[in-house]
Amino acid sequence: MFDFDIRPGEPDRLGATRLGKDSNFAAAVPEELSCSLLLYPKGSEEPAAELEFTEEMRFGDVCAVRLCRFPAERYEYNYRIDGQVVQDPYAVRITGGERWGACPEGEHSLRCGMDAGHFPWQGDKPLRTPYEECVLYATHVRGFTMDPSARARRPGTFAGVQEKIPHLRRLGITQLELMPVYEFPELGSRAAPKRHMPIPRGGAGRINYWGYGEACFFAPKAAYSASGDPVRELKELVRALHRNGIELILEFYFPDGTNPNLIMDCIRHWAKEYHIDGVHLNSREAPLQALAMDPALSRIKLMSEYFPVDRIYGPGREPTARRLAEYNDDFLTKARRFLRGDGDALMQAAESMRRNPASFAVINYMASHNGFPLADAVSYAVKHNGDNGEENRDGTDYNFSANYGVEGPTSVRQIRRLRSRQVRNAFLILLLSQGVPAIYGGDEMGNSQQGNNNVYCQDNGTSWIQWSRRKADRELCRFVQEAVAFRRGHPAFGRRQEYRMRDDLSRGTPDLSYHGRRAWYADFQDGSREIGVLYAGEYTEGETLYVVYNMHMSAHELALPTLPEGQSWYLKADTGREEGAFFPDGEEPLLEERKMIEVKDHTILILAGRRHETD
Repeated sequence: MFDFDIRPGEPDRLGATRLGKDSNFAAAVPEELSCSLLLYPKGSEEPAAELEFTEEMRFGDVCAVRLCRFPAERYEYNYRIDGQVVQDPYAVRITGGERWGACPEGEHSLRCGMDAGHFPWQGDKPLRTPYEECVLYATHVRGFTMDPSARARRPGTFAGVQEKIPHLRRLGITQLELMPVYEFPELGSRAAPKRHMPIPRGGAGRINYWGYGEACFFAPKAAYSASGDPVRELKELVRALHRNGIELILEFYFPDGTNPNLIMDCIRHWAKEYHIDGVHLNSREAPLQALAMDPALSRIKLMSEYFPVDRIYGPGREPTARRLAEYNDDFLTKARRFLRGDGDALMQAAESMRRNPASFAVINYMASHNGFPLADAVSYAVKHNGDNGEENRDGTDYNFSANYGVEGPTSVRQIRRLRSRQVRNAFLILLLSQGVPAIYGGDEMGNSQQGNNNVYCQDNGTSWIQWSRRKADRELCRFVQEAVAFRRGHPAFGRRQEYRMRDDLSRGTPDLSYHGRRAWYADFQDGSREIGVLYAGEYTEGETLYVVYNMHMSAHELALPTLPEGQSWYLKADTGREEGAFFPDGEEPLLEERKMIEVKDHTILILAGRRHETD
């Protein structure tokens, strides 16, 4: 029936790989367990052959077989290990799970596929955009376009994400981060080398919407494909993003006990085969030092909660270009406390907003999938996770949020206006900080999760982005576009070097300085909720900027630092304005002959020092 020779394979190449006209199958299997290779005609759940690994095909704990002149394009495969049919953890394609939410039944319902072969990359390659030029947008493939309000032709898929590239470009996004896109079980359990289990917080009947847990980490998720070919569709998305100047960052969660070698091989695979620009490693198991020092990954951005930079670069050494980035909740906690006006938050927030290490970047965010979106952070004081079926015990109790008088939606106009202003303030705190700003998908259009801060099991309108077309949300989206453009147009923000708060060049002013009611003196004592931050143009090679923050419930006056002769302060933005925070170019109000400036409650002002043009 089969016209091919069977020989011992190559044990150092795990997975199914092509060797000329031959195919090599290699799997890590404990020596005491039996193992055989199952071959299926493509699309069939009935195996056509079962090839047992003989002793000469075992190399330690690796079983390897080489099938000569094997027509790989006509077959799929699995392994039978100790009597159980399992998928290859190195499989680059999984068939049988093309429909989201359908739990495949039968031991042969899921099968592994071989590499599809050549893809026309047409000269594509990773963009290598410096971190200091990046604005990141984080979202979920399905949730980004699944809601009917998205008006996507192919909702919930890689192709659906591609349809929304114009939206990302209008926002000024340079990096798109996607939650797990590899093959994970969204319902129940599946047979695998280790039994697939729901994420720890969930019960067996809940949707694993986020995708964390046991998975086939090398294969793109079939249910995220509109075309039925997830490999090609994801590569088309990468190519389209790159053509529009947007990098792709993929998040990986490796459960406890995952083999570090598999993690290394997995990241190399995605970098080589999919031209991705970086990975967010959300795992305690990731061998961070080895990944950072791997020559094959020297052009890939690596993001995680921590990197042992002294061991990676050596004590006191700095990389010529930053590839590593710290991704944690520290900024969110401090910035949200400052936003809501906590009396002891000012100094910590100022330090976090200024932080910009030389050896690695920092990823700043005011919201993420693990917690409230921005709209809920200013609308709910506590979580409302009852629909998750865990009696509201899941999810964090520490949201650093406020409702401003009413829990949830309200018709009180004064509260609604304050909430809108606080969302604008949150975006400016994020975008005027020195790290890489990460926007949580949907925040730019006022998306709400109705107070649910842990939507891991919600595959519905709670977790899907609502593409609002309300006037207020359109105005918010326009504000975010303007704020991103302002950041990218002013070198005071997103610098490669950290501010030293000194006048090292003897220009008469420090590179960055803090101001309060008195110029050149900032009150960081408990109870202070207002501050002015001066960015000296002599050090940024741009305009001198003065950003004034007042997160107090009352208006405050702050000093206006004196500018060089012939320059005056112009008001660039005021989040307290209802008709639009940013003034159009050429229409910025001139602040003449002032020593002080009044800032309304919960308001941020941006001023620019320019030559005062006279008639």
